[in-house]
Amino acid sequence: MPRPVTIFTGQWADLPIEEMAAMTADFGYDGIELACWGDHFEVDKALAEDDYCEKKHTLLAKHNLQCHAISAHLVGQAVLDNIDERHKSILPDYVWGDGKPEGVNDRAIEELKNTARAAQKFGVDVVNGFTGSSIWHLLYSFPPVPPKMIDAGFELLAERFNPILDVFGECGVRFALEVHPTEIAFDIYTAQRALEALDNRPEFGFNFDPSHLIWQGIDPVQFIRMFPDRIYHVHIKDAIVTLDGRTGINASHLNFGDSRRGWDFRSPGRGGVNFEEIIRALNEIDYQGPLSIEWEDSGMERTFGAREACEFTKKLDFSPSNRAFDAAFDEEND
Repeated sequence: MPRPVTIFTGQWADLPIEEMAAMTADFGYDGIELACWGDHFEVDKALAEDDYCEKKHTLLAKHNLQCHAISAHLVGQAVLDNIDERHKSILPDYVWGDGKPEGVNDRAIEELKNTARAAQKFGVDVVNGFTGSSIWHLLYSFPPVPPKMIDAGFELLAERFNPILDVFGECGVRFALEVHPTEIAFDIYTAQRALEALDNRPEFGFNFDPSHLIWQGIDPVQFIRMFPDRIYHVHIKDAIVTLDGRTGINASHLNFGDSRRGWDFRSPGRGGVNFEEIIRALNEIDYQGPLSIEWEDSGMERTFGAREACEFTKKLDFSPSNRAFDAAFDEEND
């Protein structure tokens, strides 16, 4: 049976959720992955208002939309990050507060705990998100980086996330980290190290997104095969590497959409990700969750892209075979 195809609303949070839900249905999606910003899913209101979640379900039912996950990327970023003025633009006012770094970290931790409680109340069992990273700035080892500094970053992950995951466990909800540059886990080996730092507790897994792996030179299929029991959610998102001898893979401090970058995001099917092999790998691990399109393409009008991406993904998905293709030969000889 085909997996549900959903759309992540993070890049659409400028639209009221009523409008976004109607558009999502019109585009042909089966469901919607609600971002915890804008008015798409408000954690504080979900916990404070008795009928908030019921109203959200009524809205989604009106448009025949499923919801399998909510996503807390922005507040999650502030859990481990070294806080600076950039974070003010991505955090709710009540999390940013006076902007003093320690307080922002503490409030982000509490907000992520509350997100688990809100997810339980809403009736979904996956919260996608980021962790941030206190050691991302140490990526290039010059001045030389002592191993103890990297160790400290993963120790901080354990210190701050174990109490968060305790609440997730109490709520029967899993946290799915989108492995991504600027997070504590951004590739296969750092993802493995993050799991080890958290003693492989089951509340922590991954929101698989191939776009963040491919431009780093990592085969996304290898990620699936490395962590078959930790793929809690899947994003369908594409990227392309455009190195031409002048562009650089570190993107030269140029914003997305600038042709001078060495890589950029693309609408699904228009970049370098081999989605055929990803579907086959997801079938191998028996992933039955949604295929959620996170649509980002600076060179394409988004409503055109979102509709096309839905069609692309529905055409792409297929179920595994329950028999060998040459089984008929054996039957013929019996």
